[in-house]
Amino acid sequence: MTKIIADDFLLTNDYAAELYHEYAKELPIIDFHNHLSPIEIADNTPYETITDIWLGGDHYKWRLMRANGIHEYYVSGEASPWEKFEAWAETVPNTLGNPLFHWTQMELKRYFGIDEVLSNKNAKEIWDITNRELQKEHMHPRQLLVHDKVEFVGTTDDPTDPLDHHKRLLDEKLSVQVAPSFRPDKGLDIESSQFDRWLKKLERAAGKEVNGYLSFLQALSDRVDYFDQHGCRASDHGISEMYYEEASEKQVSDVFQKRLRGEGITKIEADQFRTYTLQFLAERYFEKDWAMQFHLGALRNNNTKMFQQIGRDSGYDSPGDSLLAKPLSRFLDSVNSTGKLPKTVLYCLN
Repeated sequence: MTKIIADDFLLTNDYAAELYHEYAKELPIIDFHNHLSPIEIADNTPYETITDIWLGGDHYKWRLMRANGIHEYYVSGEASPWEKFEAWAETVPNTLGNPLFHWTQMELKRYFGIDEVLSNKNAKEIWDITNRELQKEHMHPRQLLVHDKVEFVGTTDDPTDPLDHHKRLLDEKLSVQVAPSFRPDKGLDIESSQFDRWLKKLERAAGKEVNGYLSFLQALSDRVDYFDQHGCRASDHGISEMYYEEASEKQVSDVFQKRLRGEGITKIEADQFRTYTLQFLAERYFEKDWAMQFHLGALRNNNTKMFQQIGRDSGYDSPGDSLLAKPLSRFLDSVNSTGKLPKTVLYCLN
């Protein structure tokens, strides 16, 4: 029988095979954007079941399960780990042509030596094999990173995070460098009802009162310093709709004070605040020699009912179609004109 994942899987010609096998295969992994948990890496706690590592928060799999008619109880609900795995096993044969089919089969082959298509027919057997293997030390989080020749992991962290787990990893001198990445989305979302609550967290983290815009910028700057001291090499920004509205420091300070007083602000005023603040942060990133990452164009939380039921990042986002070229160009040019444009990575999510 032909193997599903052969040695030349996805390598369609001799040049591709040579480049992969002779050059790329043994190279280390530098993973500068991911959502791995620093807690899991620091604690090195073994995974109890394949469901934990595969389905615990993988909303890409959740989307396909829903498309396959699986009830939400077995997707994000209270079903047992076995019931959720069984529901995914039922879904996999119907995902042919989707990357998740290949990822599932590659992981079964690479980590468990299983070269069968997962389905409800062999789900129990594969459940038993994988769960038994996951209890072995070489399948714990740290050992998996080392096994895969990972040299650098950049996690995704809010500026108010104390980075306690990153401190532990630094002190233990783990062979894999696990660095925080600075993601201040909540600090730029001045229109959010959660903005005031986040400001309080920023005050506690920075150890100073934020009573105006300049003290806000100083608190953010202090957290940039703190992250840099703990190995941070990059910032990370989720921007659904790119903005660029020029404004003076005085204008933005007035907008910030309006927000602190609980007054409504316009879309233009919010974009003025975001633009000026992001320009300030970009220059700080440059000074730290960080990279600046923009994730652009996602349309978030399309299903209000499900957002209220299970929260964000649960499989109800989609590509957006807002125009981003002009405001993005103007923003990058404005920072470049100061001579302080950091190394920049752009991810277009459409």
